[in-house]
Amino acid sequence: MQQNDEKIKALLIGVCLLDEDIAAKGASMEELERLVDTAGIATSGKYVQRKDRKSARTYAGEGFIKKCLEKKEEVDILIFDNDLTGSQARNIERLFSVEAIDRTEVILRIFHHRAQTKEAKLQVRLAELRYELPRLKSMWTHLDRERFGSRMGAGVAFRGMGEKQSEKDRQKLQREIYEIEKRLGKIIKRIDTQKKRRKRNCRNIGLVGYTNAGKSTLFNRLTDSKVLVEDKLFATLDSTTRSLNLGKGRDVVISDTVGFISNLPHHLIASFRATLREAEEADLLLNITDISDDDFEKHINDVENVLEAMGADEIPQLLLFNKIDRVSESVVARVKKNYPGAQLISAKSGENVEELLHQIDKSLNVPRKYILSVPQTHQKAISYTHNWGRILEKEYEDGFVKMTVEMGSEKIRNLKDYVV
Repeated sequence: MQQNDEKIKALLIGVCLLDEDIAAKGASMEELERLVDTAGIATSGKYVQRKDRKSARTYAGEGFIKKCLEKKEEVDILIFDNDLTGSQARNIERLFSVEAIDRTEVILRIFHHRAQTKEAKLQVRLAELRYELPRLKSMWTHLDRERFGSRMGAGVAFRGMGEKQSEKDRQKLQREIYEIEKRLGKIIKRIDTQKKRRKRNCRNIGLVGYTNAGKSTLFNRLTDSKVLVEDKLFATLDSTTRSLNLGKGRDVVISDTVGFISNLPHHLIASFRATLREAEEADLLLNITDISDDDFEKHINDVENVLEAMGADEIPQLLLFNKIDRVSESVVARVKKNYPGAQLISAKSGENVEELLHQIDKSLNVPRKYILSVPQTHQKAISYTHNWGRILEKEYEDGFVKMTVEMGSEKIRNLKDYVV
């Protein structure tokens, strides 16, 4: 890819199968254009092919790609809205003499340039390696074809030069992945230790939501911080944690996290486990949605899918609709009707933020169901459970009292050592 981003011009190509929603594909292409813009690349055109099946050779049809290229005089790169295999990218580059990348590679490019801290850089590198690993084999198959093609028909069993090189590269990448995972494991362990210390004194809130929904703006509003705010996708890659005062001397810890996006590959989620740790272990998630985005309902589902992939979908949530200063009263009224439990705010102007703080305080103290396992000799803990909780089930087993109890989140903190 060229180094001078101003000269990079891209054609965006998508494939919409006959059983897929063409409107959804159009929205995905619009989002791809925003990603490309964030990566510093200019979009020369967007094209979607409607067909019954994907091409194993070039993903989109060769004739379709050729026609797209003919419509534009100057194209430096083809960017596909769908993931390409290594062989598909090589085939496209060989046939059309133009570089071909996919949506995931664009996101990785953004991550690479946005990463500032050592932790973020490690996570980005891990994501890049996991992306490269399954694409290694196709990079070297041409060596086998060129050097040993005539022997293959003779039924001789051997490892070709391409296979040997692929195996060497694969082992090298796997070693690097292992080392980075080990280093990130130490970071996660440190984060967990810090979190345990914090939990002794206060609760934890995680800000989650679609990228560019306004998480960092709200974070700054609530904590009087100066986290970077840009009208760009993935402006935040590092988790930032601050104290938030709810009044009456009650403090909680609130964390800003990386934004989510539709079709976010699982290896990207896994690579950013250290950054997302704050959300995974939160007592309450503030799920922020941009009400001014026409696709906000789909974005809510996309965020839920990522939370499920993280294993954080069971954490209590408070749904927030941000940027109400950008929409009409009729839109606000419709959202209030369709999402009666949600909070509607403007992080930028501060509208309804005081009400949000009250709701956060209330949500943190709603009674919830917990399973406890208390040694029968710990009579104070058993008595405390009966005094402050509603016992739903209780049984005695191997010297322990096992109880399913409904209790306020403030009170359960005194029993945290017994929670199963």
